[in-house]
Amino acid sequence: MRPIRPSDLAAPLPLFGVEASRRIESLAAAPLPPHTLMQRAGLAVARLAMALAPRAGTVWIACGPGNNGGDGFEAAMHLAARGFAPVVTFAGDEARLPQDAAASLRRMRAAGVTLAAAPPAQFDLAIDALLGLGARRAPEGTMADWLYRMRAGPAPLLSVDLPSGLDADSGRLGPDGGAAPRFCLSLLTLKPGLFTAHGRDAAGEVWFDDLGCVPGDVAPDALLAAAPAPAARPHASHKGSFGDVAVIGGAEGMVGAAVLAGTAALHAGAGRVFVAPLAPPAAAPAWDGTQPELMFRSPGALALAHQAVVCGCGGGEAVRALLPRVIDEAGSLVLDADALNALAADAPLRDAVARRAGRGLPTVLTPHPLEAARLAGCSAAEVQANRLRHARDQATALACTVLLKGTGTVIASPGETPRINPTGNARLATAGTGDVLAGMVGAALAAGLPPHEAAAAACWRHGALADGWPPARALTALALARAAQPF
Repeated sequence: MRPIRPSDLAAPLPLFGVEASRRIESLAAAPLPPHTLMQRAGLAVARLAMALAPRAGTVWIACGPGNNGGDGFEAAMHLAARGFAPVVTFAGDEARLPQDAAASLRRMRAAGVTLAAAPPAQFDLAIDALLGLGARRAPEGTMADWLYRMRAGPAPLLSVDLPSGLDADSGRLGPDGGAAPRFCLSLLTLKPGLFTAHGRDAAGEVWFDDLGCVPGDVAPDALLAAAPAPAARPHASHKGSFGDVAVIGGAEGMVGAAVLAGTAALHAGAGRVFVAPLAPPAAAPAWDGTQPELMFRSPGALALAHQAVVCGCGGGEAVRALLPRVIDEAGSLVLDADALNALAADAPLRDAVARRAGRGLPTVLTPHPLEAARLAGCSAAEVQANRLRHARDQATALACTVLLKGTGTVIASPGETPRINPTGNARLATAGTGDVLAGMVGAALAAGLPPHEAAAAACWRHGALADGWPPARALTALALARAAQPF
């Protein structure tokens, strides 16, 4: 058993959705005596509960009608044997319990633990064992009431396998609320939904116990991204060794967006960075006195075929006219912000993006959910309801890498297992941080990383900067850009 912390990941971790997890469970259980996996799960839950609240007087365990409830029965038995006082409530019909869960209920009662008629008025730890893998409906009635009480109270809340009601595949969850410290022990497999959409808030700190089993040849649905390996830079290098980035954007009133992307690319290690504002000359700077390394050019003066081009940051309507040339000529390409809005409204441009793959030209799209919805012709709510699927679908449709921003950013590319990024926090919800990310992706492409790796590496570092940001220091986009480190 171990906590899943981004800084501790030495390599990407496989994530398995409902179907894959059930297959792994079936394969793992086949050679074992009956009820073995549930017994292992209950013991793991009890051990983590004791570690989280070693002095707990009352532990409330809310058990549901399926095997998640059986894990709770097993945990109660082990807690009672170690001197804790579990109060077990059950929302279900004993006669309809699955075989394993019914056996665990009998074991719990044989150990002297009985079912309580109602939850305790006060408790020092709550364990949510109501709904687990594959639950497709929102909790109702008694379950909903118990979840509200557990989530709203001050005591820590430990979810068994998944927070009840969370979709393991998508991270979708209905109304949650509450401020209880959250923990989740994912059992047998790690699930994608724990790390994207509502999952990160609902689960809190995720722990993992594989119950002594391995997934075998079952393919993961996604990977939890790990820190990119630091790249060594040979002594015999020059500014041309690390590529050129050209930023095209910054319509009138929004030049700062292009400068932010360029600043991020520069600090992320690009050898040379060109900024091509789209604002009229009278409204665009000729140079940046705070970052004189940035070279300002007109868009028409750029040698796009030899550059990693970041296009769209603050581009407004002015970027639309340039896109056909940019898409056709750019050596590698990051499309962000207003370039994505123009793409969504123009089918021939989307076709041109897809054709780049056939010419061996890398392309990365960096939409937020609303931009992704425009590209897909749906609502942002539909994108958020299954972020992993939408990122995969857009990557396939446009034959490129899609970096779908938001909590648990998804990186998808044709032929690659999607990655979910575990870094970042709400301090990134401020103007300009998306421009910084686009510039960092451009620098990673200029350094020679393949598009899937470039997007994942830039996203991980972008989020990690926010995670390590000093609490007393404001996180602004410019400060974030200047904190980037070379690829």
